[in-house]
Amino acid sequence: MTTGAMTAWNYTKTALLMAALTAVLILLGGVIGGASGILLMAIVAVIFNFAMYWGSGSIALKMAHAVPVSADEAPELHAMIGRLANRAGVPMPGVYVTPDQQANAFACGRNPRHSAIAVTQGIQHQLTMRELEGVLAHEMAHIRNRDILIASVAAMVAGAISAIATWLQFSMLFGGDDEGGLGIIGTLAAMIIAPIAATIIQLAISRQREYQADLTGAELLGDPEPLASALENLQRGAEQVPMQVNPAAAPMYIVNPLAALHGRGTSKLFSTHPPMEERIRRLRALAPLLSAQHQEVVV
Repeated sequence: MTTGAMTAWNYTKTALLMAALTAVLILLGGVIGGASGILLMAIVAVIFNFAMYWGSGSIALKMAHAVPVSADEAPELHAMIGRLANRAGVPMPGVYVTPDQQANAFACGRNPRHSAIAVTQGIQHQLTMRELEGVLAHEMAHIRNRDILIASVAAMVAGAISAIATWLQFSMLFGGDDEGGLGIIGTLAAMIIAPIAATIIQLAISRQREYQADLTGAELLGDPEPLASALENLQRGAEQVPMQVNPAAAPMYIVNPLAALHGRGTSKLFSTHPPMEERIRRLRALAPLLSAQHQEVVV
């Protein structure tokens, strides 16, 4: 798929996600307040969609408690990201660090000109410099492939739907009025359907997004091994070190930050991340091809 086609497809998926959120909010408005609730939620949805488009990246950074770091504070991190940005042909993204001790990272923003890469404190101590560069290449690939918007928006969408479901639950527990909408049956249905809808929206972020970022990241480095080795270490760390993160934002990270809570036996059917073994296998299968391409360039 060409860059232009990939860009168009990712923006289409983002529009579909926004439309899905609008539909869910309007339906919940009918549950909560009948016709007046539908109108109110329609207005809220329009405002919320605009807010998500322009501010989803900033919100994602705030959710992760990420803080910007300057080139003086993190010279090696800035240097690696700068080199990768030049290779990818994109502007230098903002550089952020989160306080988490689990080794992980994510990219966010609405486009390459308004993007950021955030790494945890833990990743800077637990990986070699070459492995860290592999992780940063993967995140830079998300920026180059222009799929950071859909990840940021999807996190906000799922979080909003889950929050509405929680609000409905508390409303019922404390005797909220059920006369204006669909009554107690409709409210119960909404409480059940809303979390399922949030999961479906998360799963709508194709696993191919991660596979494509792995491939593009390996191409940026000219070698898939640094990222493959990093993924092995990141997965082990994620399974051992818990991380406090909003489940809605978990798909943004390079590896599932909730692996320690979910355990190894969690069904892969509903996982928003591709199987780690398959990601590593695909990366290492690229080695002969990238090596041949490098030799052709040298000759």
